[in-house]
Amino acid sequence: MRDSRGYTGELPPTRFNMARYCLEVAARATPEKVALIVVSDAHASVDRAERWTYSQLNDAVKRVAAGLRGLGLATGDRLMIRMGNTSDYALLFFGAIAAGCVPLPSSAQLTEEEADFLLADSGARMLAMTEELAIRSPPGVRVLGPADVAALRARYEPLDYADTAADAPAFLIYTSGTTGQPKGVLHAQRSAWGRRPMYQGWYGIRPDDVILHAGAFNWTYTLGVGLTDPWANGATAVLYNGPRDVTIWPLLMAKFRATLFAAVPGLYRQILKYNDLNAFDLSSLRHGLTAGEALSTALLEQWRATTGKELYEALGMSECSTYVSSSPSVPVRPGSPGKPQTGRCVAALPVEGGEEPLPPGETGLLAVHRSDPGLMLGYWRRPEEEELVYRGPWFLGGDLVHFDADGYMIYHGRNDDVMNAMGYRVSPLEVEHCLSKHPAVAEVAVTELRVGEGVSVIAAFVVPRDPDEPAGIDAAPLLAYAHEHLAAYKCPREIIFTDSLPRTANGKVRRRDLAQWRR
Repeated sequence: MRDSRGYTGELPPTRFNMARYCLEVAARATPEKVALIVVSDAHASVDRAERWTYSQLNDAVKRVAAGLRGLGLATGDRLMIRMGNTSDYALLFFGAIAAGCVPLPSSAQLTEEEADFLLADSGARMLAMTEELAIRSPPGVRVLGPADVAALRARYEPLDYADTAADAPAFLIYTSGTTGQPKGVLHAQRSAWGRRPMYQGWYGIRPDDVILHAGAFNWTYTLGVGLTDPWANGATAVLYNGPRDVTIWPLLMAKFRATLFAAVPGLYRQILKYNDLNAFDLSSLRHGLTAGEALSTALLEQWRATTGKELYEALGMSECSTYVSSSPSVPVRPGSPGKPQTGRCVAALPVEGGEEPLPPGETGLLAVHRSDPGLMLGYWRRPEEEELVYRGPWFLGGDLVHFDADGYMIYHGRNDDVMNAMGYRVSPLEVEHCLSKHPAVAEVAVTELRVGEGVSVIAAFVVPRDPDEPAGIDAAPLLAYAHEHLAAYKCPREIIFTDSLPRTANGKVRRRDLAQWRR
């Protein structure tokens, strides 16, 4: 766990295609088994849901791959996807990978200007989007709509999976950057193989599993747990594409006989608060999976008491998915996300420098060995940010942790200012940059504010431009402005007005002191 020998699990073959790995074996072994169920109406009968067998899915992905190639998308070219949780999204994502191209899954919550940035920064040559999420495409970028995706499947014969190297680019995902600008995380084809320690080290996954994931496709948590891993194990994935309402999740679990349910802790909390779970037949559910933010002991105990089911937590990041977890074979220890998964080389390193792992009980920066096949290729066109996260043979994720004598990891928070919003990492700089443009704002600082047990919100501390503004200055225009320019999950939930901001002797804002800072 804490030595520097590196990853000890089985390494991927040198030639490896992620889409082939996920679909081809099951398509041959169990062609008529249902691979994907997409639900648009939680209250409709089960047979109204969209279903794809492994044979159908494998064929459609290879046809889409052929179509993308036929339209001129070359090896390594980027395809940006701006859609909801539709089957088209999955077909385009895996179809691009099958063709040796690089999909960029983006959030449907992004504003037009945020989407414009991703399109420009990635240099995408093709943009797939639905009408309600349409943005203006620059010259040279080809646009695909749902009708075009259907035409690709009808027009083109299946293309065999590209013979890609394990280290070849597979997909590009954007996350919060230390500079305030989103940064692209480029993953290799091998990333799917790098998820193998999770199969038993977190899920206890089986081919007969039905996995319901509550997240959106753009999130690595959903793409991995909700699609990649079920298909690589011949299981069934269930995804929901209807109106977001916390009351539908136990209904979906019951109707589709889900055996595993995956979500962030905040959603589990809402499910318990707004549903009478005794009204639903959850007998098929073996356990729940949670990641994205820390699972509080109170929430864990409440879920256990209400459902009689276990919650297995995992800790990870966009750059390396999850690598520390509890599981059916690693007993839950309240207050800890678990142990490093078998084969992973994970350590706590001294904050101030050095490559030698710390002994049990000492707090340091969480590090993953660079030999891990699940680790990213690098940051897209961000060499300065990439340099900051590597230390010798280690990748540093920015989390402060220690390991106890039994190998369980204890989380102590972030070593930087990056915030967590329902599992999404958000840079305070990005939010500050947005709000600072509002004419009523002189200064602004943003931080994560704890408002209850295991519950935090993004809060903006604002110094008004007019010093004579009354204490009761209206926050509504600022919140509206934020929602106009930022994805909903990045927007502050609270605006706190103040006369000044806490600063260091050098004038830098002390974000960690903001929670105690009031007018």
